[in-house]
Amino acid sequence: MKVYTKTGDKGTTALFGGTRVPKHHIRIESYGTVDELNSYIGLIRDQDINPLYKNVLIEIQDRLFTVGAILATPPEKEVLKNGQQRLNINRISDQDILFLENEIDSMDAALPQMTHFVLPGGHTTVSYCHIARCVCRRAERLATHLNELEPTDVQVLTYLNRLSDYLFVLARKLSQDLNADEVKWIPRKQ
Repeated sequence: MKVYTKTGDKGTTALFGGTRVPKHHIRIESYGTVDELNSYIGLIRDQDINPLYKNVLIEIQDRLFTVGAILATPPEKEVLKNGQQRLNINRISDQDILFLENEIDSMDAALPQMTHFVLPGGHTTVSYCHIARCVCRRAERLATHLNELEPTDVQVLTYLNRLSDYLFVLARKLSQDLNADEVKWIPRKQ
């Protein structure tokens, strides 16, 4: 199988089910941003961090492929003519969301209470987490926009929302683990 198909040379691409749409379609923007997020999470995983975090990030990357597949499937193509689901994969579940919440709670319990916003940075690995968090928020904004136009799996929206929280807490925990300065943002007074 060749990597290039030439079918997208005129600016369109196929969704699961065969529907062709422009490459700038909101559905493509949504799952493309999830793919970008997945790449940034791979970059975090490639850093010298606790193996526990690496394992969690692998789980998240797996779930993001599922999120991408869900977003790449228009509602009218979700069910095949024989009544079977087009995507023969485990969907995003309450357990996936609970997994993130448990990881957040575990890390948060070891962190000092937040009293201010923090400036992203302090260590390259921490900065990668903040970039991933921002990309996750963009993916969430695009997915919610898509959901307004064509209803999508609400679990996807919840998962992306919780994942951005996880990435923020991971950034704080990595700051602690790496002895990086966590610079508080203190608004200037007039």
